Amino acid sequence: MLKKKKILGQDDIRKRTEELGQQITADFKNLDDLILIGVLKGSFVFMADLMRSISLPLQIDFIRVASYGKNHTSSETITLTKDVEISVEGKNILLIEDIIDTGLTLSFLKKYFLDQKVKTVQVCTLINKKERRKVEIQADYTGFEIADGFLVGYGLDYAEQYRHLPDIYQLEMNHEHE
Repeated sequence: MLKKKKILGQDDIRKRTEELGQQITADFKNLDDLILIGVLKGSFVFMADLMRSISLPLQIDFIRVASYGKNHTSSETITLTKDVEISVEGKNILLIEDIIDTGLTLSFLKKYFLDQKVKTVQVCTLINKKERRKVEIQADYTGFEIADGFLVGYGLDYAEQYRHLPDIYQLEMNHEHE
């Protein structure tokens, strides 16, 4: 098992998620066509908590893309592996991400949804790592800014492990796992 150091506790995550839900509620209060689209698999825990903090009628769906595989760095190739199942044309989309790192996945998804003639595409991320950006992309709603380190827990994984942890940890990586 890899060594891990706690970065964010579940109480801090819950409090910030509730604050984001209140902000999103205020910002979208005059709309009746909001769709939360979670980017699988990592966002599902955050999205479940976030949607319960949003006091608005909304729809949810999921999309899945592949870019990491079993590595801890992005392959920089984005592949759509599961599309949304509800119509998004003319709707306001809020993409829910667990973490924005290089920005390549979100850049791909924003363009993908804009090509489907949505009204707006905004982004809500639990964790924003601006230092690793390879493309210019901004989150409209950010839970936490974290500089670096490979993070797991609360939906975040390493090779499909650690998603179940209620807190967020930084893994201490060594070369045998790269």
